[in-house]
Amino acid sequence: MNYRALGNTGLLVGEIGMGCEGLAGGEEHIREMFAAARAMGVNYLDFYTADPEVRSSVGRVLKEVPGHFVLQGHLCSVWQNGQYKRTREIREVREGFADLMERLDVPSLDVGMIHYVDSMEDWQAILEGPVGAFARELKQSGRIHHIGLSSHNPQVALAAVESGLIEVLMFSINPCYDLQPAGEDCEALWSEANYEKQLINMNPDRQALYETCNRLGVGITVMKAFGGGDLLDEKLSPAGKALTAYQCLHYCLTRPGVATVLAGARTPAELVKSAGYSDASEAEKDFAPAFAGFPKIRWEGHCMYCGHCAPCPKGIDVAMVTKFLNLCKAQGHMPETVREHYRVLEHKASECTACGACETRCPFQVPVRDNMRQAAELFQGVE
Repeated sequence: MNYRALGNTGLLVGEIGMGCEGLAGGEEHIREMFAAARAMGVNYLDFYTADPEVRSSVGRVLKEVPGHFVLQGHLCSVWQNGQYKRTREIREVREGFADLMERLDVPSLDVGMIHYVDSMEDWQAILEGPVGAFARELKQSGRIHHIGLSSHNPQVALAAVESGLIEVLMFSINPCYDLQPAGEDCEALWSEANYEKQLINMNPDRQALYETCNRLGVGITVMKAFGGGDLLDEKLSPAGKALTAYQCLHYCLTRPGVATVLAGARTPAELVKSAGYSDASEAEKDFAPAFAGFPKIRWEGHCMYCGHCAPCPKGIDVAMVTKFLNLCKAQGHMPETVREHYRVLEHKASECTACGACETRCPFQVPVRDNMRQAAELFQGVE
């Protein structure tokens, strides 16, 4: 397992994490899921379920593996009348959190995730109201160490990231959702009607979100990397073509700001397969040829950081230089962190001879030579 920094939290997390999908099915099944996670080096657990039986079972199993998992637990997810409910009523939020901590039997959560915020009105009410105040109270008291937020809407997520309240963002990322415009209805992301016309290039709100998280040090934990499994099935895939699990994971893990992908594994075998990404070959991870052949989706002129431009005769890390250039464009200036990361590159954009070898290999017709020219001008003097 490879490990990454979760933004500026100071936590190191496996690039493949575990979601809640596989934690239904009884305590012995949960024990098997945790054993598979430990064997593969998976150390990040997203725990959103409000089901009291699952919470209690996970609490008992966690006692068998003390200190192994970084816990991401959710505020505002409660159990009423035998079913899950998302709530903003502060009494219910407080009671739901108390129930979670009692059943897990842990002193604190590494990340307290404000659950499922997809509308700007909802976000403003959280930020200015009792839910946001409660999250701050929990952090101040040490019951949660970092405040997070989960969302499917890039505009809401960006507002939350820029507010300074949250340190971790749980966001839905995959190569189909990334082409959809921002909206408050998350079901639109998988609606067949929204894929009837060919979609071209990443939605700019999503690109800006990832780059802002990268700049501000807000770690992204990814949900829905497989689109609920649809992307792995040619008959169901909105792109009109199936991807492999490793291609989906690699796409997510090459987006700026991403620390871990929460694999939607329902069995130990599925979790082991996803965690095998860390040892997979570059050819197994390579999503570019599949993307270039999608019948319903097209990327053109947009760098996907896939690395097909390499090797550069001058040794320039073209994808990394392009990423730094895009970060500066998104912010309208050169952030200090980007400048210093560029400074330590062994070879700079100014060394580009415009030979064009990179462009002949690019599956997405990116104007690489022009990007290198722009980068050389922008980073002039940063040596």
